[in-house]
Amino acid sequence: MQDVNNIKITAEIVKEHGLTPGEYDRIVGAMGREPNYTELGIYSVMWSEHCSYKSSRFHLKKLPTEAPWVICGPGENAGVIDIGDGQAVIFKMESHNHPSYIEPYQGAATGVGGILRDVFTMGARPVANMNALRFGEPDHPKTKHLLAGVVEGIGGYGNCVGVPTVGGETNFDPSYNGNILVNAMTVGVADKDKIFYCAAAGVGNPVVYVGSKTGRDGIHGATMASAEFTEDSEEKRPTVQVGDPFTEKLLIEACLELMDTDAIIAIQDMGAAGLTSSSVEMASKGGVGFELNLDKVPQREENMTPYEMCLSESQERMLMVLKPGREAMAHAIFEKWELDFAVIGEITDTGKLTLTFGGEVVGDMPIDSLVEDAPEYERPYVPTPKREVADVAAVNDLNQAVMDLVGGPHLCSRRWIWEQYDHMVMGDTIQRPGGDAAVVRVHGTDKALAISTDVTPRYCHADPVEGGRQAVAETWRNITAVGGTPLAITNGLNFGNPERTDIMGQFVGCLEGMGEACRALDYPIVSGNVSLYNETNGSGILPTPAIGGVGVMADSSKMATIGFKTAGDVIVLIGDTKDELGSSLYEREMVGNNTDNPSAPPHVDLALERRNGDFVRALIENGQVTTCHDLSDGGLVAALADMAISGGMGVSANVESDLPLHVALFSETQARYLIAAGAEAAEEIRKEAKDAGIPVQVLGTAGGDRFTINGGAVDVAMSELAAAHSDWMPSFMAKAS
Repeated sequence: MQDVNNIKITAEIVKEHGLTPGEYDRIVGAMGREPNYTELGIYSVMWSEHCSYKSSRFHLKKLPTEAPWVICGPGENAGVIDIGDGQAVIFKMESHNHPSYIEPYQGAATGVGGILRDVFTMGARPVANMNALRFGEPDHPKTKHLLAGVVEGIGGYGNCVGVPTVGGETNFDPSYNGNILVNAMTVGVADKDKIFYCAAAGVGNPVVYVGSKTGRDGIHGATMASAEFTEDSEEKRPTVQVGDPFTEKLLIEACLELMDTDAIIAIQDMGAAGLTSSSVEMASKGGVGFELNLDKVPQREENMTPYEMCLSESQERMLMVLKPGREAMAHAIFEKWELDFAVIGEITDTGKLTLTFGGEVVGDMPIDSLVEDAPEYERPYVPTPKREVADVAAVNDLNQAVMDLVGGPHLCSRRWIWEQYDHMVMGDTIQRPGGDAAVVRVHGTDKALAISTDVTPRYCHADPVEGGRQAVAETWRNITAVGGTPLAITNGLNFGNPERTDIMGQFVGCLEGMGEACRALDYPIVSGNVSLYNETNGSGILPTPAIGGVGVMADSSKMATIGFKTAGDVIVLIGDTKDELGSSLYEREMVGNNTDNPSAPPHVDLALERRNGDFVRALIENGQVTTCHDLSDGGLVAALADMAISGGMGVSANVESDLPLHVALFSETQARYLIAAGAEAAEEIRKEAKDAGIPVQVLGTAGGDRFTINGGAVDVAMSELAAAHSDWMPSFMAKAS
């Protein structure tokens, strides 16, 4: 075994570790000496963008994170909100972008495994997985391979571990050709008085390693995730972890069993940067030191060095601090579940991370310098210039436009994807994928959780502030449309290189819009993840701040779904429609907008979002409405088509508007909903809306076998529309590469 600590630290080695000369000088200053090779590796991962958020911390502090129902906001493994009756929901979203591009199956699978651990490490039983996926243009030679691998990885891990994958989103855009996005989200339920945190305490208390053995997979994964791709990035396969969902299932059950005792003082999963980040974060939160004996770390490979053990990102591992004397009892539980258990160190009062190996000290670093003193950059930025409002031309054939959009890659059914996920395991999924939000019953109660992920990157590219507002508002509308009360969000903030002033301008603008929306909608941010350097050879992705929203409904029997239920039901549009085709799907796909100079996206009026959404939610809660769908991509036509296809019946609608018909049909004006109800109920709803000052229009009725608007201006057989909608993705995936 090579004694890596005898390697002389050179400028080239520092650069290979993703550190600047100035950052290296800060390390020397903090330690009072030159670091050895293991210490350099530890600083490199803890000060990486992925772990330290050095380019984003300054701006993240501006986001709203508090509300009366928020138990724990950002800073722990996941966010925690109170849902009443002594119960809490714990949830978070994480990115696994770079690994999923290099090795799509394992990258996506370990992304799911990692976010599951973030949730159950706090005492929650995971009850739902979600995802937000973005791939390059369908014609790109790698898109189909990447899509197939990622979906298989998500399904392979989630299905085996026994947690339902209940929804998500999948989009395509050329900007993701060289850098796909895989954002995974997990939601769990816990007793409010049994939530576990990561702050270590008690000098002399044992530090315990549990789970799988440590191998050489995933070394420097956090550093790789903090750099942009180049043409040789696929050579980085060794930095992608390998997951084992069956071991994860055992780990969940063992941890939850131990959590039913009083043995655990602190607990942390080994995620990015593995043993290093978990021990450093636990010690930092508790204001203590850790002394670890690396000889005692369970290893599955021979002759591993301290450097490799500290930086390995092998999966399905946890670190705990136990009360003294509880070791034997805890060991018995993990032995029963056939998992490794080892006391590898103890808490000290030194404020340092001290590592021993072979009887020698191989690392000795101040904890504060690894965490609190990590670099924080207020990077320069240039705000994205305001775009012109577009005057988008009409197409010659509205029927063809409807067919092309509803039956194209952006609006087609995602059934091919979600049928590969076990969305019904655990027996509490009461709204399947394909609706506005997933709905999962809180086991043994009448309550349910409504969960949504969403963002419209083309809006964020055109106007980051509006795009940030819209991403938050869209998940709020999705949760509202099923009858839920939106409570809080998590996020996956995916952007390009923050050292470019235009990219940093996108980041700052999106956060500004997100913060405005969260405040206006009482919808705080309780957890999240930042993923920067998402670009290849200098070409960045569209700004993609994916939002994961969670809400609660007190009575799940009053849930709304999008499908028409009864022929003859009256269709009602809630909200005003404006001339807002800028940056719409219609403009992009039918007219072809300039992605380098996009037109202004729809304005997000947060007061209208709140007013219209609260009105619609009250209708659902009162039992007046069981069919509801919010309007977003594709506008009114797309929403009507979704409802008709889902309900298996046609539409006869008449849209009255001063706008040109193509604008009225395809505008993506925000704060709008479609509802359907019997004639008497619809008339009562129309009157209530009018009395409340809310724009309302009766459009027509559901039923029949044709999709007809304005007396035949659009007239398509439902069989053709439904086939186009359902067939695109299976046909795409079946084509020879």
